Amino acid sequence: MKKSLSLTIAIPIKNEEKLLQGCIDAIGTDFAEKIIILDSGSTDGSLEIASRNKIEVLDFKWNGQFPKKRNWFLQDHTPSTKWVLFLDADEYLSESFKSEIRENIKNDNLVGFWLTYTRYFLGKKMKGGYPLRKLALFRVGAGEYEKIEENNWSTLDMEIHEHPVLEGQIGTIKSEIDHLDFRGISHYIIKHNEYASWEAERFVKMIENKSIDQQWTWKQKIKYKLMQTPFIGPAFFLGSYFLLGGFRDGSRGLAFSILKASYFTQIYCKIEELKLEKNKK
Repeated sequence: MKKSLSLTIAIPIKNEEKLLQGCIDAIGTDFAEKIIILDSGSTDGSLEIASRNKIEVLDFKWNGQFPKKRNWFLQDHTPSTKWVLFLDADEYLSESFKSEIRENIKNDNLVGFWLTYTRYFLGKKMKGGYPLRKLALFRVGAGEYEKIEENNWSTLDMEIHEHPVLEGQIGTIKSEIDHLDFRGISHYIIKHNEYASWEAERFVKMIENKSIDQQWTWKQKIKYKLMQTPFIGPAFFLGSYFLLGGFRDGSRGLAFSILKASYFTQIYCKIEELKLEKNKK
């Protein structure tokens, strides 16, 4: 049997009984030293699944301000292991991913890793389009997620598009984590409407802080520049569908690129709406 890594896997959830057991099974029993579930008041069978698998559950109640769920965990329940991985319930670890982690985590010069995820749309894996990447694996104590003061303007109790701000060199894991979200188009649209509202609120508050862009990655800098124009939607479509091969997925690729372009256009419109409201005050 392989020795478990000095790694805590934190799984933030709320009503994830349909996905959670599969996520836990994919982790396995000899990969991570500890698994912890961060729960936001689940009312389904999620907690029974945690209990059946003898997994510790931390109950998170958000007061609408900083910190949100992931930073709360890092600050108030700091893992005793060397590494922490934040994993959503619809993200399943592959054997190739776990093997690559075992090799790369030995590098003492790295403090974190960018992870890559598969993407599914209309029931099938996507071949093209923008890759889904997150900085979700890092050394405990190397940093935490961006500090964004919300003061009750969001309904999202967990860091969504915030990146961890780490001190040190960051590597990349090439093997993909399977992102198996099959909750349908209605869920996708509702979720992205919430994300768009958050992105717009965040942007309007960020431009008031002249120094915050020093923490941005180059991708974030391009994104926030484009957010100030209605070209952000078309720009995403052109990049996703043509430059990054979304056309390889046929009609699904076209529909997905249109939906995502609409999402970014929605962010722009919500930003303009917030500016109008602010000018009226």
